[in-house]
Amino acid sequence: MSPSPSTEPVVLSADRRALDEFWSAHRRHQLIGLRTSGTTTGNGRIIVRTTDSWVDSFPPTARICALTSADTVWIPGPMGATMNLFAACLAQHTGARWTVDDPRSATVWQLTPARLTKVLDAGLPGSDRLRGVIVAGDGLSPVVRDRARAAGLAVTHYYGAAELSMIAMGSCRDDLELFDRVEVSIRSGHIWVRSPWLSRGYLHPHPRGSLRVDPDGFATVGDHGELDGRHLTVTGRDGAVTTAGQTILLAPLLARLQPLAHGDVFLVGSPHEGVGEVLTAVVTEADDLPVLRGWARAHLEGADRPRRWLCVPDPPLTEAGKIDIGVLGRDSLSRHSSDGRPPGRHDLGRHDLGRSTLDGSEE
Repeated sequence: MSPSPSTEPVVLSADRRALDEFWSAHRRHQLIGLRTSGTTTGNGRIIVRTTDSWVDSFPPTARICALTSADTVWIPGPMGATMNLFAACLAQHTGARWTVDDPRSATVWQLTPARLTKVLDAGLPGSDRLRGVIVAGDGLSPVVRDRARAAGLAVTHYYGAAELSMIAMGSCRDDLELFDRVEVSIRSGHIWVRSPWLSRGYLHPHPRGSLRVDPDGFATVGDHGELDGRHLTVTGRDGAVTTAGQTILLAPLLARLQPLAHGDVFLVGSPHEGVGEVLTAVVTEADDLPVLRGWARAHLEGADRPRRWLCVPDPPLTEAGKIDIGVLGRDSLSRHSSDGRPPGRHDLGRHDLGRSTLDGSEE
């Protein structure tokens, strides 16, 4: 058993220096502080954990991912994103090489679902070395999983959180199984986790931090889900839109809409002077619009029914490669041109939502 770590954490850099700092802290049995960008929620913070809470999980992670010392892992994105730092440390612990800027040399890629979709759309580079992808950072749809498999790639997907580390693994969001030594309790629809991989919490009190811990050592970051044996279904994270004084919880609503769609579905609040926010549904597949709108008209009432519907095949990404929900919400109003027409490509500015189309009407 390792000695107890010192109580003063070493806050790691948000760049490649973080790797040396991580292993130095591990040798010295020091706590570490991990920076989180907070770009998707606006809540940047520093999370404290032991290095053992990562290192001891590396062997089962490498086994499930079939990662060996013969591999080279492509890890695009900043080391300030905990999933990227975790992947780089995992590669080093396994004896594998890793690269930020040379995907053609890699045998395994670690990507977010959004980046994997972009890569598949662009066409995989010609390489006899690439054999698989590790996908994390958001839920991987079975559609994208199947596209990757059709391209000859083995797919491993995992669900976790910066505060909780590894929770479940599978091939997509539909077949996640609890990771080694992880216990999950579902309470009022929320996922509570107990495992050796949990963090120690935040370095400083954070009034908007999502982590809660109970006296029995179970912790939650507010994600919603369902548990059947060891099969975990993640249905979303706490979030709400307030429109005309009514608050709509997004996770339960998204859990009803997503299974009906072929692509991904996002719910955002579009700013509105009169009612505060307008509930807006954003899809990545145009064919999903009539299906979801028809279902919503038949099954949702009042404020629970999205009033605006957008198709954004190529959603904006954060620096870490996750869908930027904040930008989707802020920029959704620009989907109409000044005369009320759905915007054509000539209407889209450089910093707009990428390739996009609009249903064009409101409920």
